[in-house]
Amino acid sequence: MSELERIRLFLSVEHVCGYLPGRASRNAFIDPEFPLTPARYGWLLEQGFRRSGVHVYRPYCQHCMSCIPARIPAAGFQANRTQRRCLSRNADLSLKVVHRLNEEHYALYRDYLLSRHAGGGMDAHNREAFHTFLECSWGEVRFWEFRAGRRLQALAVVDETPRGISAVYTFFDPDETRRSLGTYAVLRQVEDARQRDLPHVYLGYWVPGSQKMDYKRHFRPLEVLMHGGWKPLPEDDG
Repeated sequence: MSELERIRLFLSVEHVCGYLPGRASRNAFIDPEFPLTPARYGWLLEQGFRRSGVHVYRPYCQHCMSCIPARIPAAGFQANRTQRRCLSRNADLSLKVVHRLNEEHYALYRDYLLSRHAGGGMDAHNREAFHTFLECSWGEVRFWEFRAGRRLQALAVVDETPRGISAVYTFFDPDETRRSLGTYAVLRQVEDARQRDLPHVYLGYWVPGSQKMDYKRHFRPLEVLMHGGWKPLPEDDG
């Protein structure tokens, strides 16, 4: 048995589900004492785990299995008409990859939360919570700045591993919803993975019935982790 197969897991207490109304959820967390690295995290992504800050988890709900790990096979991805229009609409944006969060990023994050998630708990985030949520001491974390001229339009938080990249979180100017910047960030991440021969872009969890997670099914082909293995999501699913 390998060291990775001997990782201890800790269950959280139940809390209100953030995706499906009227449901409770809980997570299984990797032992915080386990020494994580980008390579080990890449293996855990393949097992359906995800990180929030330095903590790695996957949903472990007693009566629900709606949170389904999803990833895009970069080499086989084909943008649909809507996604091609998204790329064209944002052709004026520049991309710069940085290694640290700053005050400009935090200001955009606050504006985004107040617009998109007001009253949902996340709007209470202060600077410390912002850094705790997005940064990771053991990971290869990159912050992708998308700008129109000098104006920051969006920031995508991306984890790099030898097995692929993980789209951690994207936030954007709430006045620029017409740009579909969340979709645009994923499209650029797929392009980056393909150029570097990385096999997958991990999207976290697809949750059928959740409006905020529904966009993930539009990236095709899409693979989902179900019944013990990664399988293509049928075109008529979702």
